[in-house]
Order: sequence, then C-alpha cells, then structure tokens
Amino acid sequence: MFSIEQNSLNGMIAVILVLVISTLIYLYKQNKSKEVDCTELKLRIKSWWWMIAIVFVSLSFSSQTAIIFFAFLSFLALKEFLSIISIRHVDRRAIFWVYLSIPLQYYWVSIEWYGMFIIFIPIFLFLFIPIRLVIIGETDGFINSASVIHWAAMLTVFSISHIAYLLTLPVQNSLAGSIGPVLFLLFMTQFNDVSQYVFGKLFGKNKIIPKVSPNKTWEGFIGGVVTVTLISGLVAPYLTSLDMLYGFLAGFLISVFGFFGDVVISSLKRDIKIKDTGTLIPGHGGILDRLDSLLYTAPIFFHFLYYVKY
Repeated sequence: MFSIEQNSLNGMIAVILVLVISTLIYLYKQNKSKEVDCTELKLRIKSWWWMIAIVFVSLSFSSQTAIIFFAFLSFLALKEFLSIISIRHVDRRAIFWVYLSIPLQYYWVSIEWYGMFIIFIPIFLFLFIPIRLVIIGETDGFINSASVIHWAAMLTVFSISHIAYLLTLPVQNSLAGSIGPVLFLLFMTQFNDVSQYVFGKLFGKNKIIPKVSPNKTWEGFIGGVVTVTLISGLVAPYLTSLDMLYGFLAGFLISVFGFFGDVVISSLKRDIKIKDTGTLIPGHGGILDRLDSLLYTAPIFFHFLYYVKY
C-alpha cells in the first residue's frame, strides 16, 4: 500500500471539503429557485465526485497501481483524439504502434529509466511512424497522417506519462511523500482553470484570442496567473520539495501553460467544428476536454521540478 503522508492526506481532505461545499451550494440553489435549471451544475459536481474518487483511490494503493491508472488515462485520451480526427483507413496499421507505445512508455516509467522515457516517443516513435506509413505505400495524405499520429502520441501518451513519472522521483519532502507532487500538479492545474474562469466572468472585458476562445479575457488570464502563482508559493513547500520562491515560479508556469493547453485543444475543436471532444464525462465533455490544460502543465512542471531539485 502507498503510504499517504500527512500533508498529502490533508490536501486530499481539503479537496473533498471543497466538493462538499460545492454540493451544498448546488442543493441550496436548487431548493431556492425551482425555475433555475441546475442540471449542468449537477452533472459537473457529480462527475467531479467520481473523478476525484478514482484518482485518489488509484494514488492510495501503490505506485504501480497509479502508473497503470495513468496509462489507462493515456489510452482513453488517445482513443478519443483519434476518434475526432479524420484519418485514412490505412493509417490504422501505423496507429496500432502508437497504442503499443503506451505500455512501453509506462514500463520505462515503472523501472525509472529516465533516458528511455524521455526519448522513446519524441525520437524513436517519431522516426518509426513515417517508416511504417512508407511501408504501407500510400502517399496521398502522407504528411498529414505522419504529423497527426505523432502529435496524438505526444499529447496523449508522452505528456500524460510525466504525471506518472512524478511518482517515481526520490522523496525529498517526507511529509508529502511520493504523491505530493502529483497532487500539487493536479490541484494547481484545476485551480488555474477555475480561477481564470471566475475572474473572466467577474471582470472580463478585453478578449485575448476571440477567434479561438471568445470567453477568454485578459482579465481572466491575469487574475488566474496572479492567484495561482500566489497560492502555489504557499502550497508548494507542503506538497513538493520546492521552497516558496520556486513554488511561485512553478505556479506561474502552471497558470501560463495551463492557459495554452486549454486554448490549443479549443483550436483543435474549432478546426474540426465540434463543441466537445467526447461525452465520457457528463457535464464536462470528453477526456481531452478535462485534460486539456494538464497536457501542457504536466511536462512543464515535471521538468521544472526535475532540473531544479534532482
């Protein structure tokens, strides 16, 4: 069993309390005004309960269980990505190897082979996929297929696997344990999404990239960056090996790159003219809708932590 150290346990309890408060607010709004449709809010909160429960249970058993969970998350994300992108029928022979890269990538994580972990997909898979497409012998659409398949692997397998590798790093904060950095990354990334949304709703006037995401504003972006940077500086010493100063910097990176992860997936959806990437998570959309920010913050935070402290 994974030992949940005190600070990490306190962090989990804090998240559960937030969910309890959110549930009570929903019940209050529903009972106060029967005419207000709270269906979407109900679905979102219910989904959050399920998502948090699954993540916490996975993290609570063992590092291997958690690694398998994130591998399965990569599988779902890859499957969803490929389901919304137009690909040639013959590309399925190459896509098979991308699915095969998932257990291999997470195996490198489980044995803590950092060298192979960091180059397997960006180099070896990157070089192999075009070779496999060449062997298929279909040149029409070759460039599009090679780029789309590799981008899918980078986003859904390589990026997400950085979360799993955080679990294998040597523990430098005994009160946070192995799962502390993972919790910090997940908490701050989701808190950034919420902060930018709230500040945008309350003060948003100036659109930041209206063609990509009309609801994104400079006020929301700046408010989220400032808030997450400050909170990260306070939380980082409890859940990671970072001191307060590095915590501020980690929060700044998470808030900025979390924003870009969000709008990159938004650009993808606008390009193919869909609202959500899927329907797996009621009230939220698909896996990619929920992981969009994390696809960018996971590798950025991992390498920041790795090169600062290891």
